[in-house]
Amino acid sequence: MTRAGVPSMKEPHRLVRDDGKRPDGLTLLPLNSGCSATWDVTVVDTLGSAYLQQSAITGANAAETAAARKISKYSSLSLTHDFFPVALETLGPISVSAQEFLAQIGRHSTEVTTDPRETTFLFQRLSVAVQRFNAACLGDTFPISESAP
Repeated sequence: MTRAGVPSMKEPHRLVRDDGKRPDGLTLLPLNSGCSATWDVTVVDTLGSAYLQQSAITGANAAETAAARKISKYSSLSLTHDFFPVALETLGPISVSAQEFLAQIGRHSTEVTTDPRETTFLFQRLSVAVQRFNAACLGDTFPISESAP
């Protein structure tokens, strides 16, 4: 986020909920409505048993469900902060709220760097991170075999 000209911190300690959970990040300066923005990221398995039925009917449904859960989980933050749930699926879809938040960060980056491709770069970095995670998970599913002679 600093690249976007908006200083931020990871896992802000002062935003701990009653159960000890805290969001993934916080802008140190107001972003929109005079409030600092805070966000929490989740990546859900599109083909997981909890989401498979929904994913088969509507694309990005698992991400939207996860985003709704994040909004409920951090509902107390909405009184003092702009909260953005960032929900992604392992097969690529991103929740609408995450798309809007990331596009906003991309616009801020473009203002700072004057490079109109900043939003595209942000989404590409996110896509590569999910692909690397998927590759690591897939690699762990293969049985370890003895070396062939």
